[in-house]
Amino acid sequence: MENTVIKVGGMSCQGCVRNITGVLSSLSGVSGAEVSLEAAEARVAFDAQVVSRDALVNAIEDAGFDAE
Repeated sequence: MENTVIKVGGMSCQGCVRNITGVLSSLSGVSGAEVSLEAAEARVAFDAQVVSRDALVNAIEDAGFDAE
């Protein structure tokens, strides 16, 4: 398992946090996702052989948020 922190822009409420957490958690290879509105980031535990960090970023962007 690998861990990464992804900066997330465009979140304004806990609904955004739940949305991003759900999107990340639904991806194959993701074992955990913690999203912080205050820190504007997502901490994700994932299996790099199943899903790439770029795929995590793309999933957040596809949900309508900025990610880097």
